Amino acid sequence: MITTERLILRQWGDEDLQPFAQMCGDKDVMEFFPKLLTEEESYSMGRHIKSLIAERGWGFWAVEIPGQSQFIGFVGLHTPKESMPFSPCVEVGWRLAKRYWGMGYATEAAHESLRYAFTHLGVDEVVSFATVRNIRSQAVMRKVGMSYVRNFRHPDLEPSNPLCEHVLYKAWRDDWGRYDL
Repeated sequence: MITTERLILRQWGDEDLQPFAQMCGDKDVMEFFPKLLTEEESYSMGRHIKSLIAERGWGFWAVEIPGQSQFIGFVGLHTPKESMPFSPCVEVGWRLAKRYWGMGYATEAAHESLRYAFTHLGVDEVVSFATVRNIRSQAVMRKVGMSYVRNFRHPDLEPSNPLCEHVLYKAWRDDWGRYDL
């Protein structure tokens, strides 16, 4: 479990699956993903995320606001598929329920996830990526001290798909410390 000033990043519980499924069925939350997820797909994804954390001790942690909300989404670290043009790597990513947008939670939790990656995992760099149209996620990337590297086409999407063109950001361990929130 990781704590920040306002949040807890923790392992997933079965009670997180239903609010996660609701979040993944929200058209605004999933605007920059290829499709909304069904309840079954969301449960499967949540269980997979939980198993990865159990296996390695880190991952896309469930995020809660102590005393207010048990589950507001996930933020954390992941290893993207080998087909990504910048793999192997460690990624920082997030997905929060819409009612928690604009409050700095993604930034706060992503910042702490970067700290974990650099101090506990000892990685030299961490990536983050999003479709070029996802300005909100790019703003979080910049706020946590990540730098734009380049555009790329997501290998799982057809070139004609409007979500295909992505941006890649990186944070380097040697530079990261100067971006404390």
